[in-house]
Amino acid sequence: MADSLDKIMYSFVVEDVLKGFFIHVPPGYVACVYDLGRGVLRKVYEPGLHLKIPFWQKAKLFNTQTLEYNINRNFDPNKPRLMGDLPIICKSSDARNVKVEGTILLRLDIDRIPEIWQSIGEEFVEKIVRPTVRSRMRLVAARHPSSDLITSKRDSVEIEAQQELERVFYPRGILVENVLFSDIEEVFKTS
Repeated sequence: MADSLDKIMYSFVVEDVLKGFFIHVPPGYVACVYDLGRGVLRKVYEPGLHLKIPFWQKAKLFNTQTLEYNINRNFDPNKPRLMGDLPIICKSSDARNVKVEGTILLRLDIDRIPEIWQSIGEEFVEKIVRPTVRSRMRLVAARHPSSDLITSKRDSVEIEAQQELERVFYPRGILVENVLFSDIEEVFKTS
């Protein structure tokens, strides 16, 4: 009985106390630390093993790899924390409805991650990315006739959409690497 109690105590010490001293940051991630006395620290911890004060500081990992924000019919709206959205219905300049599907490649600015965590929080997809993508896609589509969106000038519309997203995301610490449309089709209303 005493032997099993010793094993339980040992596992508590190893798991909670000793691991509480370290932040293990894998490749493709950085860590930020929340300190009970000073709030979110401005230092960003790059991949490797780092020390922290157990019970007083809490570490949060952030993915710094390219993130895919997929806009397609397979998105599950019941999981709003996922990166993505359902197809976006937009009105073109010739008053036709078009449905936009595609992928937006995003990345968090490593140096601004503490600011993102402090001012926006972990739910930056729900709070910033999704509403901005919907708004900017509709804005860009409204500038062009449906024929330009669907065929002839699709590549220039992708560049314009990227510039619009960069204008909103960059000040918030989110970088737009590319906007890629996979499908734009006209939506016909059925009566």
